[in-house]
Amino acid sequence: MNKEQLMEALAIKAGVSKKAVEQVLQALEDLVIENLRQAKRIVLTGFGTFSARKRTARMGVNPQNPKERIKIPTVIVPKFKAGKTLKDALKK
Repeated sequence: MNKEQLMEALAIKAGVSKKAVEQVLQALEDLVIENLRQAKRIVLTGFGTFSARKRTARMGVNPQNPKERIKIPTVIVPKFKAGKTLKDALKK
């Protein structure tokens, strides 16, 4: 399911216009990004937790020249941990 299909399904399920769903979904994306940039967590109880974590610098291998070692810099990456309700729903 892509973003367009998600918006259409949400509009039908919630009984609101597709434009309203688009605005809410965009606002959600903006808030998640803004909070993760500030190293804050977003907890949707039962669904899951969004957080940002630091991946430390490490040595890697150049895929074009496997004998060459390269340094991979420290980066901050998004992380999602599924909540109990979501996990249980997928088990069935």
